[in-house]
Amino acid sequence: MAVPKEKFLTPGEVAALFRVDPKTVTRWASSGRITSIKTPGGHRRFREREIMAMLNGDQPQAQTS
Repeated sequence: MAVPKEKFLTPGEVAALFRVDPKTVTRWASSGRITSIKTPGGHRRFREREIMAMLNGDQPQAQTS
């Protein structure tokens, strides 16, 4: 059974959903308001599941690794 891959969004995609500037999304990540991962190239990516939960007013579930 294959495990479904988690989808990630770019700062620009997140910004479009929230109707803010991509730099705002980066500041949110730096302040800990939203979690992000960094690619090997140093770019931020955001978990789609967490972003959609925020848009719906839900608290995202904590990720355990």
